[in-house]
Amino acid sequence: MYMPVTTVVAFWAVSLLFVVTPGADWAYAITAGLRHRTVFPAVGGLLSGHLLATLLVAAGIGALLARSPGAVGLMTVVGAAYLVWLGWGMAASHGVAPTATDDSVESWGRQAATGFGVSGLNPKVFLLFLALLPQFVDSQRPWPVPAQIVTLGLVHVTSCAVVYTAVGLGARVVLRTRPVAAQVVTRLSGVLLAIIGLTLLVKLSHGVL
Repeated sequence: MYMPVTTVVAFWAVSLLFVVTPGADWAYAITAGLRHRTVFPAVGGLLSGHLLATLLVAAGIGALLARSPGAVGLMTVVGAAYLVWLGWGMAASHGVAPTATDDSVESWGRQAATGFGVSGLNPKVFLLFLALLPQFVDSQRPWPVPAQIVTLGLVHVTSCAVVYTAVGLGARVVLRTRPVAAQVVTRLSGVLLAIIGLTLLVKLSHGVL
């Protein structure tokens, strides 16, 4: 046994608390459920951002970046600006689910890229992984530390896949036949993304991040 089951379960319980807390990922999953024919490309993009954070921490690059205030600051500015830009676009949209002949529907690749931007450019995801993952690894085990980190990261990504898919599909089922409610929820999701981005910038200006 490379990792005790109790360790994996303990990590899963902690990470699940973060996954089920609404935030930028939730906002985009809800919007994807309302605006696109399928939520899977968007969710896949979100998951790729979390996987990237896992690999950075496992490779030791995360610790190097964290010791560089300039790198973290640049990541925060870029990520926050992206969230504000994306949120503004969502808030200004109509928020009505597309029909099968709607040519304005984004390609799967673009949806995935947007999802990756939401999670992969969010410094909160990276800093969370950097602070959380090492606490559940043991250098005395025969399994290498990077392998332990990747394993735990995959546990987290699996939880994200289940929750974000459920959120997106749930929004689709509940709101797709209610165009007014769908429009309101999409715009609120956009406002939430913009607020998260602005909050990151404010925290950075005050030296919190």
